[in-house]
This record gives sequence, C-alpha cells and structure tokens, in this order.
Amino acid sequence: MRPNNQNKKTIYDPEKHHRRSIRLKGYDYTRPGAYFVTICTEKHAYLFGDICNETMQLNRYGDIVKACWDKLPQNFPFVKLDTFVVMPNHMHGIVIITDRDCNNDDAGRGEAFAVSKRVQNSLGAVNASPLQSKMQQPHGTQSDSLGAIMQNFKSVSTRKINTMNKTPGISLWQRNYYDHIIRNEKSLNIIRRYILYNPVMWTYDMDNPDRPCLSIEKVTYEMKQKYGFTNEELDFIIDYETKYRVGRQMDVRT
Repeated sequence: MRPNNQNKKTIYDPEKHHRRSIRLKGYDYTRPGAYFVTICTEKHAYLFGDICNETMQLNRYGDIVKACWDKLPQNFPFVKLDTFVVMPNHMHGIVIITDRDCNNDDAGRGEAFAVSKRVQNSLGAVNASPLQSKMQQPHGTQSDSLGAIMQNFKSVSTRKINTMNKTPGISLWQRNYYDHIIRNEKSLNIIRRYILYNPVMWTYDMDNPDRPCLSIEKVTYEMKQKYGFTNEELDFIIDYETKYRVGRQMDVRT
C-alpha cells in the first residue's frame, strides 16, 4: 500500500536494509512464536481472484491456496493459524508455532502469548523474541522451522494448481517470502487489522499496479479517514511495506 513517491528522498537505505537473506540472522525459526508472513506470486501475476466492492472474491486457484493454508496444521501438528487473507497476487497470514511437548492451550499459543518464555533485560523490559545462539543450518531448511512450513505450503499449492492446469514445473510463487516476528500482543492486534483490512485498502496496495501515485501524507490521511487507523498502526504499515519492498527483491530460495 506504499505508493510510488518520487519526492521521497530516502526510501531504500542500503546500509540499513540490504541483507543477503531476509531471515533474521541468528534467530531460531523453530522456536515457539507468532510469525507474520507475506508471499507474492511469481512476477506478481494476478492469479487468485479480484477485489470487488472492497472484498476479495477468490477464484478456483484462490480457493486452492486457502485450502492448502488451512491444512497446514494437519502436516505440522504444532502449528496454529491466525488471521489470513488471499489477495489477487499475494497472501498474508499469521503462523503460530507452539511448544511441541506442551498440552496447555495458553502456553502453546506462541511467543506473543507465552509469558513464561519471555526474558527480561537489565532494564526490566520484556523481550518476547530474544536472539538465539543457535544458528540456522547453513545448507537446506531446518526441520519444523517456519521455512519448512512455508516450503510445504508453497510446494503443495503449486503442485495442486499445476495439476489442475496440466502445467508441471511452472512456478506459482516467488522464490522467497517475507516474515515478521510478532513480539507482543499489541503488535499481533495491529497485524491482524492490517491483514483483515487488506482488501479494502487494495487501492493503496504496493502490489496493485493501478494504485494512484499519492504522497505518503495523502495516503496516511485517507487511511485515517476511511479506515480509522491510528498513527501507531500507520507507522507499522509504512515500516513493514518499506521492508517488504526490499525483502521481496531478495533472490534467496526458501
């Protein structure tokens, strides 16, 4: 939803944004937690339906994508799904990885909720997503990690759609995906609203080729007026989409 803004002097800061991988370095993506993921279609192709009256109308491909997402907990019993939306050329969803050996519903709901898992720093602040000393495997995807879950989703949905179309080997998704580690309940609720409002905000979506060329100020004003977003929510949306714009250009296999 971030528009083209030629008057904005600094959108991409190579020192701040450039990374060889868009995964958070040093973070253990198998750990219990809530993760916000975005996946875009190959070449941003319109494949999954259309936005009509600010509502996403899924076609048969969109129905397959939704069904594959809904079945993830069957393939990964430690996974719970939260808010999710399929858009014409991308999808957003929240994946919650629970404790593998935990039967308690509250403790197994993910990092944004598991108070007992949080670590306090010297200032007493709670960090719900501390970096781990355990590095991800240098080659391949770690078993039961967020990457393995996303690989499964992308592979199964691609195979089903290619089987329907009799087009084996055709890429459905971009080679990468973008993730955001949800660190607390407040962020979780902001991201839920962002996902739920995606269809109504399609006019301003950065993946919409027909979006108007408006200034950041104009976009934020209209989003406040039409959808009631707070300044804090808008700060998150703009920051996320700036990072997503950079991240989706990374050519790293998942």
